[in-house]
Parts: sequence; C-alpha cells; structure tokens
Amino acid sequence: MTNQQPPGFPTDRLEQLRSGLSVVERRIDAACAAAGRPRSEVTLVVVTKTYPASDTRLLASLGVREVAENRDQDAAPKAADCADLPLVWHFVGQLQTNKARSVARYAHHVHSIDRSRLVTALSEAVLRAERPGLGCLVQVALDGGSAAGRAGVDPDRVGELADLIADTPGLRLDGVMTVAPLTGPLAGDPAAAFGRLAEIATAVRASHPAATMVSAGMSGDLEQAIAAGATHVRVGTAVLGARSPLG
Repeated sequence: MTNQQPPGFPTDRLEQLRSGLSVVERRIDAACAAAGRPRSEVTLVVVTKTYPASDTRLLASLGVREVAENRDQDAAPKAADCADLPLVWHFVGQLQTNKARSVARYAHHVHSIDRSRLVTALSEAVLRAERPGLGCLVQVALDGGSAAGRAGVDPDRVGELADLIADTPGLRLDGVMTVAPLTGPLAGDPAAAFGRLAEIATAVRASHPAATMVSAGMSGDLEQAIAAGATHVRVGTAVLGARSPLG
C-alpha cells in the first residue's frame, strides 16, 4: 500500500485509517492462513457508509480499491465526488425499486438482491444507462423465517432468484451474500451460518459456475466467514474506527 497522502487532509485521520486497515489486513492474513487459503482468495470491501468522501479518498491513497455503501442518498453523491478514483463500488443495503436507476449509475455490484421486482427494476435501469452488466448477489436470510430477522430470501428460494438474475438482460449473477442472523437456530453462531451459506453457494455454482462471489463476514466475524469460504468480507468499523460519522 502506498504511503502518499493526498494534499489537504489531516495527518491524524490518515494515520487512524492506516492503523485500522493494517489491523484488519493482519486479521485477514491470519484467517486465511488458519483456513489454508491463499490470501488472494479474499477481497476486503471497506464499508464507508455514514463517513465522508474525504475518508474514501484517504482510503484510496492507502491502496483500498473496493468500497461499499448501504444508502443511495449517501452513496450517489459520494461516488460522484470520488469519480476520479480507481474504485469498485458495492451496494450492500436494502434497495428500494425507485432507487434502482440511481444505484445502476455507479455500483459495480449489488449484494442485496432479494426479490424479482428489484431484478426487473435494475435490469431496466442498466439497459437505459447503456452500461456494462451489473453484478448481482442474492441476499440469503438465515434466520429461519423470523419476522424480526435479516432481510433476504429463504434458502429454498435462492436458486429460483439466481436463475432469474442470470436470465435477465443487463445483469450478471455474481454469487450470494448473507449477514450473520440475529434470530433463529443459527443466531449467535456465525460459523454455522456461514457454513450454511457455503452450502448454498456451492449449489448455486453447480448451475451457474461463474457465480463465485461469497459475500459474508463483517468486523466482528470475518474470521468465521473466511474459514467457511467467503471471498469478500465487508468491514467498516474495524477500519474506520469509532469516529463520529456524518448523517
């Protein structure tokens, strides 16, 4: 990673981000070693939600290339502000169909596909924008159907939604995503939850070999996700710290 600091940014914030990023990278290195996986198999996606574009610029100066946002009203202006940077943008939050056109302008991957209407809306937006195919991941709910659980589709519906994405113009099926459940039989056991996601990902790849992305793991459970085969870990707080965010 480069040590070059963009002009006009406070050294203390740069050093905070450098330190947080270094700690997370060491955790990923150790988790890959423990799992017997090459470090190159795991991509760190830094979740910059609620933090200003200036932090995204500092992260880019430290070598970060993959960033994530979860609200279009924050992500769209930030992506525009950082359009000159060589960044890959991941949208990881729940997405309303009326925001599909905006998200399709800047996102390279949408991790939170959970219904057919959203597939249709994104396809229309991508085709209207005449942009390259948008990568899509099916968000899997592993909470056992609890009303208080995470968003996403039930495991038994993943294949159906994956097929729809793969067959829809303008979209590309990239893989699957989950968040460790707060309720249900797998609550409190991220290793078991991510193991279940790995089984689902294998089933999806059987029909769609190019859908290799497995997005799982955040600041508190990235090790368990990597052990279960995650290819992308989404980390925010552990990199950006407890600094008071904007918005």
